[in-house]
Amino acid sequence: MAGHRQDKLNNAVSGELAAIIREVKDPRVSGAFVSIVGASVSPDLSTARVFYSVLGNDEGVDKGLVSASGFIRSELAKRLNLRITPKLTFVRDNNTERAMSISRILKDIEE
Repeated sequence: MAGHRQDKLNNAVSGELAAIIREVKDPRVSGAFVSIVGASVSPDLSTARVFYSVLGNDEGVDKGLVSASGFIRSELAKRLNLRITPKLTFVRDNNTERAMSISRILKDIEE
């Protein structure tokens, strides 16, 4: 049963972060197409690994997210009623990028 609750929490955090990211004013983040792929919150709620991908210009997105993490975390605390707001660690997920690259290669082969 605890696994189900953890999944719900991960999905809730992930969904809220997707909305919060769009409100970040840092041009390194707002100028790129950043999407939240998922989140993994530790059972004690102390940390959360946030998986994201970037399409297009991704210069400085990593640093922009770290810089905005205080704002992101405080927004998360307001939106989700948690005892503890986890410390966020952003982890880049390149699967989307890789899939698009493979798709392009296959398309080139086809032509």
